[in-house]
Amino acid sequence: MTENKHWLVYILRCRDGSLYTGITNDLPKRLQAHCDGVASRYTRSRLPVKLIYLESAANRGVATKRELAIKRMKRAQKERLIEQR
Repeated sequence: MTENKHWLVYILRCRDGSLYTGITNDLPKRLQAHCDGVASRYTRSRLPVKLIYLESAANRGVATKRELAIKRMKRAQKERLIEQR
């Protein structure tokens, strides 16, 4: 019944300066997985990572759509989004 949990969209800044966008309903667990190198192939080789943006979503579907919208943004648009928070 994870659909009833609070979903979050997040952006991490990786060691190489790149940005990684993801979703989760358990932020501490997901961040620990990233730090342990088991959350994604992308961040595994770019450790350490730092949480730089967080946005709540009503449910998993909304979070997924927002994640995809952010991933489609150009780098400058993502940086502006991050600065606005």
